Amino acid sequence: FGSSCVLLWRCLLSASSRGFYQMVLADLGGKITGALRKLQSEAVIDDELLDLVMKEIAAALLQADVPVRAVAELRKNVKTIVNMEDAPATNKRKLVQKAVVEELVRLLTPSRKPYQMKKGQCNVVMFVGLQGSGKTTTCTKFAHFYQRKGWKCALVCADTFRAGAYDQLRQNAAKAKIPFYGSYSETDPVKIAEEGVEMFRAEKYDIIIVDTSGRHKQETALFDEMQQVAEAVDPSDIIFVMDSHIGQACFDQAQAFTTSVDVGSVIVTKLDGHAKGGGALSAVAATGSPIIFIGTGEHFDDFESFEAQSFVSRLLGLGDLAGLFSTIKDAVPLDKQPELLNRISKGIFTMRDLYEQFENVLKMGPMSQVLSMIPGMNSNMLSKGAEKEGVKRIKMFMVTMDSMNDDELDCVKPMIPSRVNRVARGAGVGHKAVETLMEEYKRMSKMVGKFGKMGMAGKGGDMSQMMRNPKQMMQKMSSMMDPKMLKQMGGAGNMMNMMKQMGKMEGKGGGGGLPGLGGMDMGEMMKQMQKMGLKM
Repeated sequence: FGSSCVLLWRCLLSASSRGFYQMVLADLGGKITGALRKLQSEAVIDDELLDLVMKEIAAALLQADVPVRAVAELRKNVKTIVNMEDAPATNKRKLVQKAVVEELVRLLTPSRKPYQMKKGQCNVVMFVGLQGSGKTTTCTKFAHFYQRKGWKCALVCADTFRAGAYDQLRQNAAKAKIPFYGSYSETDPVKIAEEGVEMFRAEKYDIIIVDTSGRHKQETALFDEMQQVAEAVDPSDIIFVMDSHIGQACFDQAQAFTTSVDVGSVIVTKLDGHAKGGGALSAVAATGSPIIFIGTGEHFDDFESFEAQSFVSRLLGLGDLAGLFSTIKDAVPLDKQPELLNRISKGIFTMRDLYEQFENVLKMGPMSQVLSMIPGMNSNMLSKGAEKEGVKRIKMFMVTMDSMNDDELDCVKPMIPSRVNRVARGAGVGHKAVETLMEEYKRMSKMVGKFGKMGMAGKGGDMSQMMRNPKQMMQKMSSMMDPKMLKQMGGAGNMMNMMKQMGKMEGKGGGGGLPGLGGMDMGEMMKQMQKMGLKM
């Protein structure tokens, strides 16, 4: 599994190797991390230092528009958990860090569990919210997210109030290649919703998304219409779309909708580019409504699933290995891994394999999200512009490979100038683009050859021996990988720890695992990161 991870990472680097990536609420995360870093630099940790650290963290949360009461409670709880007199000197730093992380997670964790989509049955999801919250775009993002994971999704436009809602959702659906139902002439949103849901139910769609009307303010007519549509379509889940720009006012908005209809979950939008995200997240969590996704931009891929532990971990630069494991597992199904590992162990890597790896990278979603899941990684690696260019470059590579014949894809015949000319003409690209693709293939093929020689793709035994000798493992990884690539992955030690932890997760996942791969729990991994000088 670690081999698959490295191959996918190499493909990510081939897409883009420079830029600046600003994570959601990155400014807040940077300030909290900076406050915690004081614990690393000070020789003596006492109540005075703890007060200073908590004061800085509280100031950062208040600037992000987190309610004063919630911040005060967080400070109080951390001081209650951390007893400086009783705690051993060596554990004080870890104790404070752990308490801060736990309290931030608690702040964002609601009491109610979100609805889980069920395969093999029709899941009807109804979207509600105020006008201007980004509800219609979020409907398409939601459908696109699940469609990418193999679900059969459809969209129904029951918004008859806003001019242009029908055209907007229809165009979005066409762009994302998602089936759509709506009507120009019908003015009854209940009838449209009922007819659309019945049609897609008959066609056995997994997820049917109903977009309802929004208003400029909370009108009685809006809530009456929501209730009528809900009764007509009998939704499995009602999702409230919340604009994060209103900050702490999210609390009143979410509570008003929750008391009118059975809101099962919340999506917070527009979390990019302003300072009120913290208030929106904490206010929604305070209502007991679980946040399931956050919107971070206008594009369909600017959409992240939300889980409090994962969000806080990534916010503080600790990564999210569980999320990374799940993402790679979705991109590279377990049933395909034995074949891939067998080929890698023999040092075999063709253009066809490269094409498949590029497909896997695109399945993983936005590259910036993947980067933020890796512990020790620099979170400022990829800007939105660089990421877009990276995806464009991968797609250009794939179009170029679509113009190759079977012998060229299987690397049976060399790419002589006449073949390069033919492929370039067929793909509508210049000769330089084909040559760049071939250079990338050679780098990947060389790395796969080294994988085979090292035994990293073998069946447990060789890998187990290397894991028992970390120094030897790091030396081999340093010699086989591009130094620039290794540096961007946080060094050989960080890469090795990540592979060990993911190996442990794979074993727990029941997919067979990699015997002898071993692993660390999160506490051990944090300890290793500190030894490697990766500040938290």
